[in-house]
Amino acid sequence: MPDPAPRRLSSPKPRTRRGQDTRAAILRAAETVIGEVGFAAASIADITRAAGIAQGTFYIYFQSKDEVFRELVVEMGRLTRAFLTEAVADAPDRLTAERRGLRAFLAFVAERPALYNIVMEARFVAPDAYRDYYQTFARGYAQNLAAAMQEAEIRAGDVETRAWALMGMAITLGERFAIWDKTKDLDQVVEDVFDMLERGLKP
Repeated sequence: MPDPAPRRLSSPKPRTRRGQDTRAAILRAAETVIGEVGFAAASIADITRAAGIAQGTFYIYFQSKDEVFRELVVEMGRLTRAFLTEAVADAPDRLTAERRGLRAFLAFVAERPALYNIVMEARFVAPDAYRDYYQTFARGYAQNLAAAMQEAEIRAGDVETRAWALMGMAITLGERFAIWDKTKDLDQVVEDVFDMLERGLKP
């Protein structure tokens, strides 16, 4: 008796424009629903209702809620990297790139808080996806810092430690000023951060 066909690890991407649009609608609905109520409380019925599709249609594009969740974590990384790359594309030096990048990141978090919340929840729901999300960011960040160090735009130092430190700062600033309380002007937040980065804490 032949072995049964192996279970798909992930659903194939649709080839038609209509299929792509439907898949995108499911993802955006899942972003809203899961981002608001959390992974455990969200149901596939909630997601399909928000997407305006039949529940059976969901399974044409995704095998499970877990697969949708993981795809959203990947999408957050992809969208954020693209957003930041565009924001710093014409920066004349690394410090300017850092300033513009932080401002762009805070704006992105303020615009897509549900997607940001999903990444934070991934630490418990999908820890491997959470770890990969940040490790991917850190590798690219460290490479950019190393290139800036070679050009003498920043002083010598361990680029991996710096990358993780700068990422950690951006994450907590995003939570505090782009999600929890949006009353403080984000431009002022960035100015305060770079006053510290450029001058240090010594009096």
